[in-house]
Amino acid sequence: MLYAVELVNLSKAYGTFRAVENISLQIKDGEFFSILGPSGCGKTTTLRLIAGFESPTSGEIYLHGQAVSETPAFQRPINTVFQNYALFPHMTVAQNVAFGLEMQRLPRKEIDLRVREALAMVRMSERANSRPAQLSGGQQQRVALARALVNRPAVLLLDEPLGALDLKLRKAMQFELKQIQQEIGITFIYVTHDQEEALTMSDRIAVMGHGHVLQCATPEEIYERPQSRYVADFIGETNFLEGELVNANGVAEVMLEPSLSIAAAPSERALADGARVTVAIRPEKITLSATNGDPSALRGSVREAVYIGTDMRYVVQLGERTQVVARVQNLGASRDQRFRRGDTVYVTWVLENARVLVD
Repeated sequence: MLYAVELVNLSKAYGTFRAVENISLQIKDGEFFSILGPSGCGKTTTLRLIAGFESPTSGEIYLHGQAVSETPAFQRPINTVFQNYALFPHMTVAQNVAFGLEMQRLPRKEIDLRVREALAMVRMSERANSRPAQLSGGQQQRVALARALVNRPAVLLLDEPLGALDLKLRKAMQFELKQIQQEIGITFIYVTHDQEEALTMSDRIAVMGHGHVLQCATPEEIYERPQSRYVADFIGETNFLEGELVNANGVAEVMLEPSLSIAAAPSERALADGARVTVAIRPEKITLSATNGDPSALRGSVREAVYIGTDMRYVVQLGERTQVVARVQNLGASRDQRFRRGDTVYVTWVLENARVLVD
């Protein structure tokens, strides 16, 4: 299969520091692909390697099957949108978008046509004669996107382009970006530390940590079936319950305390009884009941009850040292129907939502 971008055993070192360590990725044509991780994990370095702003220490980069590790940035069919949009303040929107085409000395008619097409893609045609200072942050972001798209790149790289926007606008622009990408059909490679951004927009996500790709999969797989504690901890909120595996055959049984054991889905790795493991359970996967209607339910006591609008966040004490966080969606329940601090509750979850991790 011919990929839009393929990284093969790619590494980048700065002296003794290994920013990117032996990563391999295959990114498909027309895919919205996100590289997700905290600061210092190597995600921006990876993007700069693809763009040609950095040279790899080892490994190879392929664009549509062509090796480009030695190809300078300006000769790669790639454009980049940065967090700082770097629009020329003295130019109009149309002039900003046209600038790169003018540097290529294309005919005026072709430049004008491509600028109109690019502005139409990002729904900024009516602001063609405005200057950047007259635009909102979201509009400036669209102009920067049009300026990148007007060159008709095979791949568009986006380095945290929504980071400068306020929360409400950032959420709106997530859907805008995804819609634009679907309409134009080119490959987007998006770098972010924001888990919600990656989950919202991506076809697939590569989670990075300490220069390594730790898991690469669809948003659903990353969230529902994390392969490591690092991934589970970085994507959303998770309960981590540590204990000893007392039954590795079939349904996993994990002893958390001498008088408290829980059931979980078995690990995908072969484990022996007695292994130290961690059980990961998302708070929204936990069900709380006032009465015990399930023989597998765990009895607990509410230690915290916090109203956060869309749901209630409860901290429940299960044993002497074991607590879980549960999030229960508000479905119009009155204040009197919610649990309060000190209430006795019964805790259950679907077996497959409790996953055994070994790192």
